[in-house]
Amino acid sequence: MATSAVGDTAPIKLWNNKKEKDDTENKAEFFALIKTVDRLEKAFMRDHISAKEYESSCRNMILQFKTLMGTLQYQEADVLQFMKAHTMDFPAAVNRLLTSGMPATLEFGNSGRSGEGGSAVIVAETVQLFITTMDALKINMTAVDNLYPLLSDLMQSMNKLVFLEPNFEGKIKTKEWLTRLNKMRASDELSEEQSRQLLFDLESSYNAVRLKLEHH
Repeated sequence: MATSAVGDTAPIKLWNNKKEKDDTENKAEFFALIKTVDRLEKAFMRDHISAKEYESSCRNMILQFKTLMGTLQYQEADVLQFMKAHTMDFPAAVNRLLTSGMPATLEFGNSGRSGEGGSAVIVAETVQLFITTMDALKINMTAVDNLYPLLSDLMQSMNKLVFLEPNFEGKIKTKEWLTRLNKMRASDELSEEQSRQLLFDLESSYNAVRLKLEHH
């Protein structure tokens, strides 16, 4: 049991059992994570951190956020209520964690973009990520915490390919699925219908990339 005392006042119990202790610690981590994401967003907007550093940190924090949401059994409304109860005015964090669900570098398509955006290495990486993600669906790896990192890596890789325009359908579809997964908890799984639709979208996008490669 943990206690806290101020001056001559009686000790205040912070928790009475392990369950309460875990809940208190998880909420403290949740608070700190939201605040850190808001600071990260501001640092990136002010050019105080590189795109590469920002993206890596942001992706990890988004996954941590989703894991804590699942642990606390929070839905989006619960997160907003938590922030209101703790006077947390962090609009940048709300946008990144609840609205977008992906780093700004992925959302706006400038992730790792360079003059080597048509190189054989990046093309091979993109093709392999398509295949890996489709294979995951075929063996029923449909949990959010399995699919989100794969789709995030795929989006990042497609953004590196300079011959894929910003409005390339594969990018749009992948971004839509990332946003959709972000509304779910890490332990949630896609339904059979959702899984089939995602696989269809991936196969269509993969074929479109191959077609562009033939004419590139």
